[in-house]
Amino acid sequence: MDTSESSGTETGDSSGTETGDSGGSETRTGTPAAGEAPRRGWRRWAMDTRPLRIPAYRRLWTSTIVTSVGSQLTAVAVPKQIYDITHSSAWVGYASLAGLVPMVAFALWGGAVADAVDRRKLMLVTNSGIAVTSLLFWVQAVTGLESVPVLMVLLALQQAFFGLNAPARSASIARLVPAEQLPAANALGSTVMQTALVAGPLLAGALIPLIGLAELYLIDALALCVTVWAVVRLPALPPLGGSGARRAGLREIAEGFRYISRHKVLLLSFLADIVAMVFGMPRALFPQLAAETYGSYGEGLALGVLFAGIPVGAVLGGLFSGVFSRARRHGWMVTGAVVGWGVAIAGFGLSGSLWLAVVFLAAAGVADMVSMVFRGAILLSAATDEMRGRMQGVFTVVVAGGPRLADVLHGTAGAAFGPRAAVAGGGALVVVGMLALAGAVPALRRYRV
Repeated sequence: MDTSESSGTETGDSSGTETGDSGGSETRTGTPAAGEAPRRGWRRWAMDTRPLRIPAYRRLWTSTIVTSVGSQLTAVAVPKQIYDITHSSAWVGYASLAGLVPMVAFALWGGAVADAVDRRKLMLVTNSGIAVTSLLFWVQAVTGLESVPVLMVLLALQQAFFGLNAPARSASIARLVPAEQLPAANALGSTVMQTALVAGPLLAGALIPLIGLAELYLIDALALCVTVWAVVRLPALPPLGGSGARRAGLREIAEGFRYISRHKVLLLSFLADIVAMVFGMPRALFPQLAAETYGSYGEGLALGVLFAGIPVGAVLGGLFSGVFSRARRHGWMVTGAVVGWGVAIAGFGLSGSLWLAVVFLAAAGVADMVSMVFRGAILLSAATDEMRGRMQGVFTVVVAGGPRLADVLHGTAGAAFGPRAAVAGGGALVVVGMLALAGAVPALRRYRV
């Protein structure tokens, strides 16, 4: 995010002003190209890369490519190290909880902080904090400390920094790109994240026998330096609507929830994700399905392709996001995507063939990408800038918490009714739940930009 050091404006980039929802002027570091020719032929289908023409967004996005893969190296290394020390999957689960609790708490608080301070400064501090914790992970590994409590404390600290960072980073995108390019920007970012979910663990598995587990932490720490550099180059992103001091306490967090309750389109965007993930994310049943339903294909192969199916589909959806990223009826896109997700998950549950199951999972991944793109765009466009940080904080909690609730629900249902019935039933509940929401409250399906 290249800026003039003294003025905080993007070098070589025209600045425009746009009237925000709050009635103030909102400075962006890029404006849409005047008289832009429509895309023709295959380019209509390919990813919309217009946001990458804005230097600030381009640098932030490019740094995400590096750090997304690096973060996955640590995501693999921590549970692997804990299991090596304890030889207990239970401790791996406890460590996940140790990271979830501070992430949720600090994401809610971090959203309020992001609305009260310069988001660029907040990102600089928090990204530096994440890098330091990755370096400390490396230190404890190379010194042979082998302490699970130390690992859990470091994981909790790292996730707390992530919780503070995520709302500020997501909320900043609306200040970097024009409103009509928000779906395209979200598609670009989501594609990188989903690609990292596939490439990162594969890279970690290949590197551990070659360089050892400890060095994965060091690579992550070095990768985070790229993000720190990108944030340094961002323009200043202070709160809009006046220079008065703002608080970031419990009252402000509560005001964020009241804001959601007063704006039905925001509330429904969160509920849509909860319905899709809680009822329709069947990953807790993948091991049982790999062993019982698809065991004839080889349990290891089946497990690997089941876990890869949704991220691969999401990546494909991102690469061809030009098909949908210019749509203006954002509410209909979310509704259709969540219903499509439910249908695909139900089809997966009914599939007796592994490869047909993977096709359905990939289709679910495409639907998930569409949902992510437009839910993110709604949160950034429907909320005022003074509330965007808190909306992104709640979004972070929903995204992190929904799949974990789904693990409990699907695990219980799978034990009671069998894994395939649980998956298919969950997909059906997603379809029914989303159609019921859209029918009962028209605000979402009517929302457009």
